[in-house]
This record gives sequence, C-alpha cells and structure tokens, in this order.
Amino acid sequence: MGMITGNVIMISLFILIIHSIETLAYSVRLSGARVKLIASALSLFNTMVIVSRMSNMIQQPFTGGLVDRARNSHQLELIDDQIRVLIGASTVGTIIGILLMPTFVALFSRAIIELSNERGSILTVLKKSFTIDMFKRSFKHFRMPRLSYLKEIDLKEIPYKLFLINLIVTAIYTIGVLSALYASVLAPERTTSTTMASGLINGIATILLALLIDPKISVLADDVVNNRGSYAKLKGISIMMVSSRLFGTIFAQVLFIPGAKYIAWVTQFMT
Repeated sequence: MGMITGNVIMISLFILIIHSIETLAYSVRLSGARVKLIASALSLFNTMVIVSRMSNMIQQPFTGGLVDRARNSHQLELIDDQIRVLIGASTVGTIIGILLMPTFVALFSRAIIELSNERGSILTVLKKSFTIDMFKRSFKHFRMPRLSYLKEIDLKEIPYKLFLINLIVTAIYTIGVLSALYASVLAPERTTSTTMASGLINGIATILLALLIDPKISVLADDVVNNRGSYAKLKGISIMMVSSRLFGTIFAQVLFIPGAKYIAWVTQFMT
C-alpha cells in the first residue's frame, strides 16, 4: 500500500472543501456590512458553517478507515505521512478560500439581498442560485485579490492577540480528529477512548471560536453598519483573520504529533 492512495486523495478533497468553505465564511460578514444586512448575513453564515460541519462529519469515518487499513496490512508507519498530507490539504483549501474571497464578497452581497427579499427562505435562494443563468452571471463577478487590499490594513489597528488566538484555535480544530486517530496507533489498547476524544477537542475549539473570536468580528461589522467604523478597517481585520487561519493550518503540522501523544497520555486516566 503506497502513501498516496485513492482514499487519501478523496479525504484530502473533502478537507480541502471544508477549509475553503470555512475561510469563505469570513466573506459573509464583509458582505453583510457592505449591504447593511447583518442579520441576514449571519443566517447565510450559519448555513455555510452547517455545511462545513456536516462535511467534516462525513469524512471522519473515511479517515478512520485509513488507520484500520494500515493496521490490517501492518503498515502503520505510513499513517504519519498520510495524515500530514491531509493537514496539507487544509492549508491548500484555506489558500483557495483566500484567493476566492473578493469574488465571494460580491456574490454573497447579492445572495444576502436575495435572502432578505425572499423573507429568509434559504431553499428559495439556493433554487435560484443553481441555474445556468446565475452561473453565467457569477463568472462576471470573478476577481482575484489585489495588493491594494493590503494597503488598507493599518498595522496599528491589528489585534495581534486575536490573531494569535485564531491561529491556535484553527490549529487545534485542524488536527483534532487526526491527532485522536494517530493516538489510537500510539495506544492501541485504548483505541476507542482515544478516537472518541476528537469530539471533545473539536468541541473545545468550537467553544473558543464562539466565545473569543466570532463576537469580536460581529461587533466590528455592526460598527460599519451603524457608521461607527469603516468598511476598510473591517476588510483589513478580515484579511488578518484569514491569514491567521492559514498560519494555523501550517502550525497544525507542528502540533499534530504532540497532540496525539497528549491524547494518548490523557486517555490512560479514563480507562
């Protein structure tokens, strides 16, 4: 069995899509502030998060299958490299999300207005979106990031503490399931307890995200809508946040093995 198998490629594509969606979710708040419809924007944002979480749940059993196949074929040494490929896919997905942000800010702005016009019917908006005419119109809004976006960032206004927190939370979320699976290799006698620990890790990361990061960005978006803040500042902060997310996926490569060893150590007190 080689390191890059069909299953590794399939799981990598899942992870790539998940991280692209979660990166593009930052575009929703920008779009909401742009069209001054924050509540409708949050509804669209929550829909994207649900899609991302569901995709994450779907790929987890397939990822677990990698460990099972490697164990059955007595090639457990491949798991380390295969998981690092999966973590790399999260970095690629984040980069794709960053590159597509300007395009999706324009598309989400129109989707939020449409959602407001349809009185909150997500299904109706989706039905209208997946038409040939809408796809043709979407291509007209395609644009790549420009260096001019970076000029709008005021380094003095960047909340470096928030940058660091988002980086760490992203790294934990990226390797939560993967470190738990690798911990089952390090401690085969506690396979079930180490694997189930992934839910706890991702839960903690989600709570930290909801308590420490999301409210800060939401307040900034509200300030723009209420003319207490500038859209340029919100854009600069959003670029900073997706950048910290990118570095978080890279830091996950460093955190992966220590995280697995920590899970293996902790679970010995749970059995």
